[in-house]
Amino acid sequence: MEAFWISLVVIFVAELGDKSQLMALTFATRFKAWPVIAGITIATTVVHLGSVAIGGLIGDALPTKAINIVAAVAFFGFALWTLRGDELTDEESQKASRTTRNAIIAVTVAFFLSELGDKTMLATITLATQHDWVGTWIGSTVGMVAADALAIVVGRMLGKHLPEKIIRYGAAASFAVFGAILLFEALR
Repeated sequence: MEAFWISLVVIFVAELGDKSQLMALTFATRFKAWPVIAGITIATTVVHLGSVAIGGLIGDALPTKAINIVAAVAFFGFALWTLRGDELTDEESQKASRTTRNAIIAVTVAFFLSELGDKTMLATITLATQHDWVGTWIGSTVGMVAADALAIVVGRMLGKHLPEKIIRYGAAASFAVFGAILLFEALR
């Protein structure tokens, strides 16, 4: 359960202000919310399963102290990446808004491809080096889907007046705190 809750919180925070939330909002303007959330769930489940597999292999091969230091550096990097911000390009926006016969397939494919190498995937790999893979997988998947579903709901309610700077700063601060905790544990 510890791996589940840690992963859920970390990935939820990582997803705040991410390009995936922008994609979710864009898809939700074109399709009903449920097919969008279903597509996000399918893509995230697959990507994060691969992520925990990679993290598990790396975690078994490296000593705990080294993993904690690398993970701390990664989380500090995620904090900086979050501060820099993510924007949806015109091309990505056009792909998200195209009409297709099956919204679930369109969302699944778009999210699968956009999550490869994304900070949430890298964060999931990092978490899986230290925690149980099943809890990390389920927690990270639930955290990402919850954050994107929240973006859809809030986005529909508030339109385009979301306080992006505040969300970005809060997410970056959370990454920095997680990085500091990991560094403290490694140096202890």
